[in-house]
Amino acid sequence: MKQHPIERSGCRLFCLLLLGGAVAGANVAHGETPRYQGPCAVAVSRDGKTGYVANADARQVAWLELPAGPVVRQIDVPAEPSGLVLSPDGSRLIVTCAAPRSTVLVLDAATGQTLASIPAGHTAMGPAIAPDGQRLYVCNRFHNDVSVIDLAAGVEVARVKAVREPVAAAITPDGATLLVANHLPNDRLDTYPVSAVLTVIDTQSHQTTAIRLPHGSHSLRAMCVSPDGKYAYATHLVSNFELVPTHVEFGWMNMNVVSVIDVAEKKLVNTLGLDGSFTAAGNPWGVTCTADGKFLCVTHAGTHEVSVVDAAAAAGRLVHMYMSASVGVLPDDSEQPTSQRRRIELPGKGPRAVTIAGSKLYVAEYFSDTVAVVDLQAPSVDGVEQIALGPQPLLTDQRWGELLFNDATICRQHWQSCASCHPDGRTDVLNWDLMNDGVGNTKNTKSLLLSFATPPSMAEGVRSGAAESVRAGLNNILFADRPEIECEAIDAYIQALEPVPSPSLVEGRLSAAAERGKALFVGDQTGCSRCHPSPLYTDLKMHDVGSRDKYGWTDRFDTPTLVEIWRTAPYLHGGQYPTIKELLVEGKHGLGGGRLEKLTEQEIDDLVEFVLSL
Repeated sequence: MKQHPIERSGCRLFCLLLLGGAVAGANVAHGETPRYQGPCAVAVSRDGKTGYVANADARQVAWLELPAGPVVRQIDVPAEPSGLVLSPDGSRLIVTCAAPRSTVLVLDAATGQTLASIPAGHTAMGPAIAPDGQRLYVCNRFHNDVSVIDLAAGVEVARVKAVREPVAAAITPDGATLLVANHLPNDRLDTYPVSAVLTVIDTQSHQTTAIRLPHGSHSLRAMCVSPDGKYAYATHLVSNFELVPTHVEFGWMNMNVVSVIDVAEKKLVNTLGLDGSFTAAGNPWGVTCTADGKFLCVTHAGTHEVSVVDAAAAAGRLVHMYMSASVGVLPDDSEQPTSQRRRIELPGKGPRAVTIAGSKLYVAEYFSDTVAVVDLQAPSVDGVEQIALGPQPLLTDQRWGELLFNDATICRQHWQSCASCHPDGRTDVLNWDLMNDGVGNTKNTKSLLLSFATPPSMAEGVRSGAAESVRAGLNNILFADRPEIECEAIDAYIQALEPVPSPSLVEGRLSAAAERGKALFVGDQTGCSRCHPSPLYTDLKMHDVGSRDKYGWTDRFDTPTLVEIWRTAPYLHGGQYPTIKELLVEGKHGLGGGRLEKLTEQEIDDLVEFVLSL
């Protein structure tokens, strides 16, 4: 991969501003090449003297001497560390290591010695531990379930179904209830409402309850429970995807919010807008409560800030917030800090996870390879420090592009980033009525995976390729006029996206059913491979598949790649098919030239198994 040309105009200044002096004085050992750390999760010991950081890019866990550093220990882990939690007595550090076959490591919190290694599901993350320290709960993101682990025995004792991409969990102080944040909606898009849900799990019976969030809710990232166990808080976006995106002001497209759940009643009681009227707070991520439960602290990954919100206000008593059936949650009218909320600018870029010890917040700054330390008792202007996690590597085009892709400050008024509609470079799974192909013809957001290799772009092929779409998106969605060098960096990031191995694979290989489905897929009996030839599984052409947009203006659509299609439901341009099987069964008259109508149910199942394995 080529290195970022910092000698080019403006880039050296950008790098200096990005690093912000975070690694001043850091030395690189002779012959050592600095690498990205990518801090994504953080925990602090009960005495506040030791911090623990999961560094996703370095595949390490770091021990910090608190309150100001330095790093005193780094432990290599077998896969990308995605979350960590301390046992209630503080003696063990538990780390989820995300992979198709994930590992949960139990480490000695003092020495870093591995005490146990426990298998988990696909892309394990969001660990939560019972107050008695006996049970651990781990979100298996792409298996759509939660592992229940007996820590004393070191084994998984149950799997509990979630809904779609569970990414975070929080347990009540009495250990009776586990709340799980599902990243994306799991609805067909020609119905109402369309929104992500929280899965509430009774830890004794493993019975589940779903709590639906407001219409348009998606991209859940984190959650926590108040110290008294009365409320749970989840960060996410609310999209007004049924409105024509003519502007971004006042949350016309995307709003940045925290939803508040009454735990005992298992119901949504409020959704709190985090945006100001003229300066939004793009892409909320981490969330935690102060020990007394009076304040809620939320990181904004897109605007590089942390919000400190009065918890009583968040629960529904904030007079400036109200719900609107047409728009959703409207932002506070005031731009000035109040006793109910203040916004604190952080020194680094891409704040994600946050934890608290005493009056100090510790924030993982993903793109700066640092941990910000915020003293809540100090004035915002001088109450923030920073701990470097390692020597700063040279910024590559790809890394800079990833930062820009997730940076809401390049958007007009900071309402959203590219990642708001394309989380992780994929899809928010919503239908949008973009103006690039006329008004009144909503279509599902496409994943950006392989977008540069599979032109044209957009469902109706109105863009020649992904590069044109990047520039059009910056201009027409973020309402930003950005220099070409930034567009090229975003190009580099999108081109570097790699498919995640399917959860349908068995030991990394096709199952017996998928092998049968593959034979059907490539054979003349179905003709599937004519429009979806390997390795990209698209012929790059426009086809009539027996469907039209809402007003019948067009009946020819771009053939999508089937790679990672298991991740992008609902299907077809209108999102009316929740599963591939429903698409094949209900829409088979328009697919494969009618050949699919002759398949048996078993053959349909085998074909689905193969497609979902790509």
